[in-house]
Amino acid sequence: MMESPKGEIIWSFLVKMMMAKTYLQLVCLLICSLAIINAHEPCAKENVTSEEAYYVSKTIVQNAVSKGAVCLDGSPPAYHLEPGFGEGAGNWLIQLSGGAWCSSVKECLERSKSEFGSSRLMGPWWFTGISSKNQSSNPDFYNWNKVFVRYCDGGAFTGDADRVDSTTGLYFRGARIFEAVMEDLLGKGLKNARNVILSGSSAGGYPAMLYCDRFRELLPNTPRLKCMADSGYFIHVKDPHQAKFFTKLYTSLVALHGSAKTLPKSCTSKMRPELCFFPENMQQDIKTPLFIANSAYDKFQINATIANHVNGCIESRNCTASENKTFRG
Repeated sequence: MMESPKGEIIWSFLVKMMMAKTYLQLVCLLICSLAIINAHEPCAKENVTSEEAYYVSKTIVQNAVSKGAVCLDGSPPAYHLEPGFGEGAGNWLIQLSGGAWCSSVKECLERSKSEFGSSRLMGPWWFTGISSKNQSSNPDFYNWNKVFVRYCDGGAFTGDADRVDSTTGLYFRGARIFEAVMEDLLGKGLKNARNVILSGSSAGGYPAMLYCDRFRELLPNTPRLKCMADSGYFIHVKDPHQAKFFTKLYTSLVALHGSAKTLPKSCTSKMRPELCFFPENMQQDIKTPLFIANSAYDKFQINATIANHVNGCIESRNCTASENKTFRG
């Protein structure tokens, strides 16, 4: 992608890309591993039933503020919950929203003026696809509890900075948001769950991996719990020039959000904290069953590491031998 893009362009692009995904394509792959929840806004809402697609209002975690678990602008975190029913009442699908990152005060300030930085600006969320309540189109998960956790910290749910930016009043508390939301859900029946999937897409994919084992510890009596990272596995490429975008991004993110103390000590004890944002450096220590779904030619990864819009030939399926060699590294 761009060498040093504006933060708001990155997260806007990623969110649109995430929304465009068709998660039903993953169902066949995930049935054996319990699969993933997806709650997303469709491009068009024609010809859908109230069970097939529907809005779910936001739930504000009011007591999170007293714990310092707040969005960039200091507002409390939020999520959308559609209660399960019938035989699915004891099963939970939880998705951590994606939406890129902000790695500078300027980027985060701009982000705080949107739904990706303030719960005050969040409206209801559109549930469809594998979040549908339609049994015929979503037979495996139609009656499960479905949760979509809003992403309003800009640091992939990893920030734990005590300080508040003195100039802008911004908070960097993503890790506390994760804890506060999960605590709230435990009180709404999650603690009695029989089957649980913790998932995340794009920027939400990394925290789904990061917190997988900790989430497991919150539910010691749940028979089956699995985690899922979708389109959030950004690799640390060998070429220093190509690796520059993500290395610079993660270095700035860790410093701004105070993420180092949240990252796995099994990783940070061996290398610099920013390198622990690359899943390849921390996934081997995850003990809870984890499913990773990621395109071999991920659009964002290719644009960010090779060149902007170079992935065009992939979409048109006319890449040359030389371009294929470049993509394979």
